[in-house]
Amino acid sequence: MSTSINELSPFQLDVLKEIGNIGAGNAATALAELLSDRVSMSVPELSIADANEVVSLLGGPENPVVAILLTMSEDVKGIIMLVFEEKFLNVVLRTLLGKEIDSLSEMSELDRSVFMEIGNIMSSTYLNAMSQLTGLNISISTPDICVDMAGAIMSYPASLFGMRGDKVLIIKEDFIGQERITSHLVMLPDEDSLDIIFRSLGA
Repeated sequence: MSTSINELSPFQLDVLKEIGNIGAGNAATALAELLSDRVSMSVPELSIADANEVVSLLGGPENPVVAILLTMSEDVKGIIMLVFEEKFLNVVLRTLLGKEIDSLSEMSELDRSVFMEIGNIMSSTYLNAMSQLTGLNISISTPDICVDMAGAIMSYPASLFGMRGDKVLIIKEDFIGQERITSHLVMLPDEDSLDIIFRSLGA
């Protein structure tokens, strides 16, 4: 019988949080290298939430955000989505391209390409940490970028993958360099994949 996100024990949640801690540490290192800056991070906050709760955590349905969406395959299947607010985007664009934008609607194709690569690198660090800890093979798809309000963003994977009504794992972390910037990682592994992850870790 498969384990659903709703049924996770406190110990299993701690296991996922530890994976998140290590993945976030790797992401902070990758971000520091990209921005040529010293970046530290807060302790990641892991929550289990439905789509409406996630929208609240992302600042409300009308908060403009950028999301990088990828699908996981091989031993672990599901969806992973990194969500960033405008401030995070501007820190990256200012550092890498020497520019800022007043609104996410002003993003150029170059801006999108740069940010999609940032999201791809950060997602890869999370999943590499999970792969190393579990010994499982995890592949990710080519990233897809979506720029919209948080409410619309959460309907995007729902329309593609039928996640409507499901609980998701969401990990929030603050990266502290010259400025504090926040990212949210939304992950929806399928139930069989959760069992595979926990079995590989003896949990």
